[in-house]
Amino acid sequence: MSHPEPGPRTGVRLRKRLIDQIGRASRTFRLLEPGDRILCGLSGGKDSYAMIWLLRELQRRLPFEIELVAVNLDQGHPGFEQHVIADWCAAQGFEHHMLQRDTYSVVLEKIPEGKTYCSLCSRLRRGILYDAAVELRCNKIALGHHRDDVVETLMLNLMFSGQLKAMAPRLTSDDGRNIVIRPLISCDEDEIARFAEENAFPILPCDLCGSQENLQRKQIKQMLRGWSERNPRVKGSLFAALGNVRASHLLDRSLQERLGMLDPTGEDPAVP
Repeated sequence: MSHPEPGPRTGVRLRKRLIDQIGRASRTFRLLEPGDRILCGLSGGKDSYAMIWLLRELQRRLPFEIELVAVNLDQGHPGFEQHVIADWCAAQGFEHHMLQRDTYSVVLEKIPEGKTYCSLCSRLRRGILYDAAVELRCNKIALGHHRDDVVETLMLNLMFSGQLKAMAPRLTSDDGRNIVIRPLISCDEDEIARFAEENAFPILPCDLCGSQENLQRKQIKQMLRGWSERNPRVKGSLFAALGNVRASHLLDRSLQERLGMLDPTGEDPAVP
C-alpha cells in the first residue's frame, strides 16, 4: 500500500486524522473526562511519544480541563539513556517524572533462558505505574496500545490461549485503584510510525524483549502482514469484529446466561 511522500500537507492531514480517531474513541468509551489527571506511560517508543503529543493537541480543543503527566520507568536496562526522554519532555513543556526500578535483573533471574520476557516484564511495569498513579494523584493511566496491538492480542489469545479476548479501551484495574485507557485504540500502527518519523521523536529501543526473535507476537505480526498484503482490509475487519459480537453464535454458556439467552439449566428461554 503506497503512501504520499511526507510533507507539510501530508503531516497536517495525518495529524488531524489521528486526533479525530482519538477524539471519537474518547467519546465512545469515555476515555477523557472533566478533571482527569492522566499518567501517560512514556516508554521511549514511537507509540507513547505519539500518544502524549496527540493527547496534548486534543487537550487544547476540549471543552473541559484535563492534565497530562509524563512518566517513564528506568527498568535498569544496560545503556538506557534517561536524559533523552527527560530532555524531550522538558523541551515540550510536559510535567515529567522518571521512576527507577530494577525489573531488568528480576526478569533475567525469573525467566528461563529461551523463554520470552514480555509477560513478566509488562506485569512488573504495570504494577509500578499503578502505584505511581496513586502517588502522583492521577485518576487514569494512558497506555500507547494501538489498533494493531489489539488485533495481534486477539489473534494471540485465539491461537495460543483459547480465549476470545483482546484489549479494552477503558479498564478498571483489578485492585480498583486505577482506570487504564488506550487513546490510540483506533489508530493504525503504520500511520503512527509515519507520524513519529515526521515529528522526529527520539526513539529508544527496548533491548530486552526487542532482542528475542521467536516471540509469538512477532510471529502473529508477520502472519497478519502477509494476510494484509493479499487483502488490505484484513486488520480493519478483525478490529471491527470486536465491536460486532454475536453472542448467540458463540459457545460461552456463562455469557449467554448473563445476557438472559439461557437459564442456569442450559435451556433456551425462547424454546417452549
